[in-house]
Amino acid sequence: MKTSFKLLLCLLFLFSYTVSYSQEKAVPVFENGEAQIVPEFSKPESWIRHDLWVETEFDTDGDNNPDRMHVSVTRPPQTDSEDLKLPVIYVSSPYFAGVARNEDGLFWDVKHELGEAAKARTHVEVKRIGERPIISNSHILKWVPRGYIVVHSSSPGTGLSDGSPTVGGDNESLAPKAVIDWLCGRAKGYTERDGNEEVKAYWSTGKVGMTGTSYNGTIPLAAATTGVEGLEAIIPIAPNTSYYHYYRSNGLVRSPGGYLGEDIDVLYDFIHSGDESKRAYSNEVVRDTEMKNGMDRITGDYNDFWAGRDYINDMKPMKAALLMSHGFNDWNVMPEHSYRIYEQAVKQGIPSQIYYHQNGHGGPPPMTMMNRWFTHYLFGIDNGVENDAKAWIVRENDAPENPTAYKDYPNPEASLVSLHPHSEGLKTGKLAIGKSKKQDKETLVDDYNFSGIDLAQAESSNNRLLYVTSTLSKDIHLSGTAKITVNIASSKPAANLSVWLVSLPWNGDKNAKITDNIITRGWADLQNYKSLTESEPLEPGKFYSMTFDLQPDDQIIPKGQQIGLMIFSSDNQYTILPNPGTELTLDLENTTLSLPVVGGEKALEIALKAH
Repeated sequence: MKTSFKLLLCLLFLFSYTVSYSQEKAVPVFENGEAQIVPEFSKPESWIRHDLWVETEFDTDGDNNPDRMHVSVTRPPQTDSEDLKLPVIYVSSPYFAGVARNEDGLFWDVKHELGEAAKARTHVEVKRIGERPIISNSHILKWVPRGYIVVHSSSPGTGLSDGSPTVGGDNESLAPKAVIDWLCGRAKGYTERDGNEEVKAYWSTGKVGMTGTSYNGTIPLAAATTGVEGLEAIIPIAPNTSYYHYYRSNGLVRSPGGYLGEDIDVLYDFIHSGDESKRAYSNEVVRDTEMKNGMDRITGDYNDFWAGRDYINDMKPMKAALLMSHGFNDWNVMPEHSYRIYEQAVKQGIPSQIYYHQNGHGGPPPMTMMNRWFTHYLFGIDNGVENDAKAWIVRENDAPENPTAYKDYPNPEASLVSLHPHSEGLKTGKLAIGKSKKQDKETLVDDYNFSGIDLAQAESSNNRLLYVTSTLSKDIHLSGTAKITVNIASSKPAANLSVWLVSLPWNGDKNAKITDNIITRGWADLQNYKSLTESEPLEPGKFYSMTFDLQPDDQIIPKGQQIGLMIFSSDNQYTILPNPGTELTLDLENTTLSLPVVGGEKALEIALKAH
């Protein structure tokens, strides 16, 4: 009897100990379909932080050894003490180890005639910064407390990673693929850059998500296009999805907003923070040969060099769920970059959503959206995120964390409505649904000394043509991509062509909202009127017809405003700046603006009627 009683007490003790021990184990917690902050994961002083090098399948620095990528890991201590396996949020970047200073001469000189070569620019060396084992602290405070491991890596030829930066070359896709392969047990990692001691990702579940902004947002897409197993979901924020679309526009050599004179070789110099002893080899092979021979600042044509740096051409293997984020007023990495990839992903049947806000460069989706996305695809929690609205648009007066849900983007209720310019564009011509009986030809004179902002506000100008609708009596919702067909003659064999869609009257107040004035923009080279891959000098005085897209938008133009179409030549914040004097003559009869209007032509007709 006493023996049985003692045995019972032992069993009760073991049971209570087991329950107590199991209760003390830290595990991810989910509420309302989102990973919650777990106190046991939220003590940075206890996090395990270490670095390593992952071996790739390529050699791009000429040393006849496979390049190794520098990787750092931040994980909760329970991944060791309790053998806890967790999914990974992975961020890769060329910026973590520092960038070149914007010294004089780093950028191309843009003051020269179109079709002529610019003077040589200065090459600037990057002074590497950063210490081991921490590559970056980004995202760790957001995701580690919620039960994720955060991994960072420096992209090829930057920081302590081997290789050469190629700015969109294949190695920048294969490098994150190798890291994901290592996280899934398929590639080798080493404790030292040149060592042989292996390190395993025993704490990884093999489920990986990627995110990042700008170039750091491009790399998740680059990795996804390899089709690598284990990359379950990506959230690219303002990603550069095509270096052609970043540095060219419809055949025109065009700088990204804020960086006049930047081109792909400038960005190469800007990020090249890798091993100093191997930079000369990379410079010769990549910058001074491949880029120099392929980038073509003379014609601006789309060629094999640019096609190899356009991720839409590599999307066939992609299967990672895509939550895309971008700003409609991002004039650096313009909104077309996200839309073109989202559109293709939908065509391929990839689970996809898109989030657009009304601000400029950067801007992630709300945390709850990101959390639900990663919770579902990395933890496997059935939170219904795949059935959420496909498009989320932040309306003009709303906060970025409060987007409005739509069935899709563009709004399915939008359709293109044709508008036609009427004479008097040197002052203010009419922009209307119908053509006038008599259509004239009107001529502007190029002069880069006048900015687009100056020209849009001028009562009259010889340097632009402006055509404006009647005052809106109702709000008009534009959603999608506006298109323009122009019929233009140039007085010279080459000329810049810039098109702005503006909301008037212009709000010149210093506190004006970013959405108050410029609706959308576009640029083109008439020499590419046949195609992006073929240009030819213009015959002075001959009219050429060209159709091209403006940047995607989703904006509500309030009643009381007018929609204006402004056509001019050199845009002094974006284009090459030739000597003033080139004349562009617009054939109004064969020029059409197509606007994506929610409610179509009927909605616009009602809004354009007199009060």
